[in-house]
Order: sequence, then structure tokens, then C-alpha cells
Amino acid sequence: MVAERSEPLRPAQVQFLTVAEVASMMRVSKMTVYRLVHSGELPAARVGRSFRVPQRAVEDYLRNAYFDAG
Repeated sequence: MVAERSEPLRPAQVQFLTVAEVASMMRVSKMTVYRLVHSGELPAARVGRSFRVPQRAVEDYLRNAYFDAG
């Protein structure tokens, strides 16, 4: 689930990460990141044949991924 923003970000404010950088941050495989992108759970911009993921989107995804196990 991705949080909705009330105001759009300007391109100068967006820091993009590669799929490999996102995988490293999340401690998952690149394939897992690709699955999240293709399922729509993690927004990404296509640049040529590769994807770039906004850093804020990764932070939002991780913040919303926490759950109370106890």
C-alpha cells in the first residue's frame, strides 16, 4: 500500500534510486524490488530499459510495512 501525497513533488526535489540501491536498502533481492514495482506497490519511473525509484517512495513503503507482531 502506498501513501497518497497531498501536493505533488517537483522534479528537483525527487532523489531517485536504482533497483540495486533499493534492494540494498531493503535487504532484499533485485527481483523482489522488480516484483514490487510491477505489482504497483512501489512506484517507479522507467528510464530507458531500467527503473528509478523515488527515495521517498521507498521510505514510505518501509514505514507502512511495519506491523505489530505482539
